[in-house]
Amino acid sequence: MSSKIHRIAISTGGGDAPGLNAVIHAAVYAATAQGWEVYGIREGFEGLLAPDGGNEGLVKLDRRAVRNIAHLGGTILGTTNRGNPLQHKSNDSGGRMEDRTDELISRFRAAKLDALITVGGDGTLTIAHHLSQKGLPIVGVPKTIDNDLQSTVVTFGFDSAVSFATECIDRLHSTAESHRRIMVVEVMGRYAGWIAIHAGIAGRADAILIPEIPYDIQKVADHLRRRISGEKSYAIVVVAEGAKPAGGGISLKEKARTDHVERLGGIGETVADQLQSLTGNETRAVVLGHLLRGGSPSSLDRLLGLNFGAAAVRALAAGKSGVMVALNPPRIEHIPLEQAVSKLRLVPLDGNAVITARALEISFGDE
Repeated sequence: MSSKIHRIAISTGGGDAPGLNAVIHAAVYAATAQGWEVYGIREGFEGLLAPDGGNEGLVKLDRRAVRNIAHLGGTILGTTNRGNPLQHKSNDSGGRMEDRTDELISRFRAAKLDALITVGGDGTLTIAHHLSQKGLPIVGVPKTIDNDLQSTVVTFGFDSAVSFATECIDRLHSTAESHRRIMVVEVMGRYAGWIAIHAGIAGRADAILIPEIPYDIQKVADHLRRRISGEKSYAIVVVAEGAKPAGGGISLKEKARTDHVERLGGIGETVADQLQSLTGNETRAVVLGHLLRGGSPSSLDRLLGLNFGAAAVRALAAGKSGVMVALNPPRIEHIPLEQAVSKLRLVPLDGNAVITARALEISFGDE
């Protein structure tokens, strides 16, 4: 494939994550070293599906354009959760959903682009798999702060999110102690509790509620009462947004949206209200939410993004397509996209994080 490559494109999709610009930076440097031209697709795949035929959706990327972006948060290309060409809202008045992947590929080729590097989570990579099956040369780069992609040891953005969440929990210890309160900290984690458990352990929380372990709120309250009546006058609880009570469901802010994605929200407030009622202690909820996505990437996420961007170009140069670059220390490997999105990486109940938390007498609300 590499002998046929002259122009490649880069797109970023899904929610933003610290490290996206580092990927773009490295990919541009590595691609121009191959003698290739590089273009960025604005707003995920939307840049090629715009009514103007995609001409305004492409931006030329050279070393000058990306020289000073590796340390910046967000993405210079913009990102979207709405640009799914498999289920794209039609332009007619009916608002029906249609598959526009053939149109997207046609516009891609009309722009004389030879291959695509797309950066995203399971949704973006699922789209990439379908585009690859239709013949588009494509390499995926894994991106999710939730760290829930099974085929790579870690994804960029996760370390930055955990570091910020831990700093917030550290700050809440002093105010919780001053007011003798229970503080409930809600963090991101729709299906997997990686951010909650890592930040909760690092920040020395008293309880951590994650999607993988359904909780009994009475058991959480009993545990906190023992803590507050004993060695401490306050308590910290970390809750992943996808945590759910035993026999119950996840907490939803919106049950249905135009893109058919449920929007989670409210679990922190729910848990705080319940704990105040059960313990009699004043309880407050803090929702970190999108603060976890913002800001500059940590050095670890920056390095991982740079490694992934360069590795994606090497994959294309080696003739690879339909694969995702994945970290398997000490190497970066190429995983088929179909395999990469087949299973989420959840917190293992017998893993070191859970074992360590239990040894530190942190409650998961299950015992």
